Amino acid sequence: MNTSHGIAEVNGTTLFFEQAGHGQPIVFIHGFSLDSRMWESQFETFARNYRVIRYDLRGFGRSAPVTHDPFDPVQDLKELLDYLNVKSATLAGLSLGGSVAIDFALAFPTYTTRLVAADSGLTGYPWLRGRPATEPAKIAATEGIDAAKRQWLNTDLFVPASEQPSVFARLTEYVQDYSGWHWLNDNPVKLSHPPAIERLHHIDCPTLVIIGERDLQDFHEISNILCSKIPGATCCKIPGAGHMANLEDPLAFNAALFRFLE
Repeated sequence: MNTSHGIAEVNGTTLFFEQAGHGQPIVFIHGFSLDSRMWESQFETFARNYRVIRYDLRGFGRSAPVTHDPFDPVQDLKELLDYLNVKSATLAGLSLGGSVAIDFALAFPTYTTRLVAADSGLTGYPWLRGRPATEPAKIAATEGIDAAKRQWLNTDLFVPASEQPSVFARLTEYVQDYSGWHWLNDNPVKLSHPPAIERLHHIDCPTLVIIGERDLQDFHEISNILCSKIPGATCCKIPGAGHMANLEDPLAFNAALFRFLE
């Protein structure tokens, strides 16, 4: 497989990206505390039929750290696509990445061929049971980043993944490589306004919503909102999977995505 990678200077930052394959572009967007490596089980598989792009969000992986200057991850992605000469693409994001993909689809509909929101976040959602990363942030402030990472990996969010040693080993590696910056600093990210939760009916591209059967209740509620508010959304529940559906059951995840794309 012919793979290339590089660093794009865009929107006042630098973003690491990797791409492979030819055809219609698919952009994979990772979750919080992770990086583009989480798409390993999708990258090579989909590159056989598509041009696959994965990248590290600002502040994660091999992209530039976040500073205290406000920034918009949606604008980061738009300028990355321009840098790569991508006029439109399928956007596939998980958790935080799903939230970015949804905001992007609303901000730049002509760039968005299809939308895939997996175990997704959603700007404007009230997090009835608290944001999952709240407790690690408290621990980071009192006991340090390493303690926060240990607690984060032991949250209910990752229990299903922890039952598969090889999956949890990969997940642990990704989290260990995370800087922990967001646990010790106020996040200067610019949020969409009005928030996406109020504008989902404006999304007019084909949309796939994926949820792991064992994901946390808040993510199930977000999934239900997306399925009910986005016109014509296709909804898929992956049996036995938790929050990291693409890692925990890549065969089922990939099959659902292939069906949607075809």
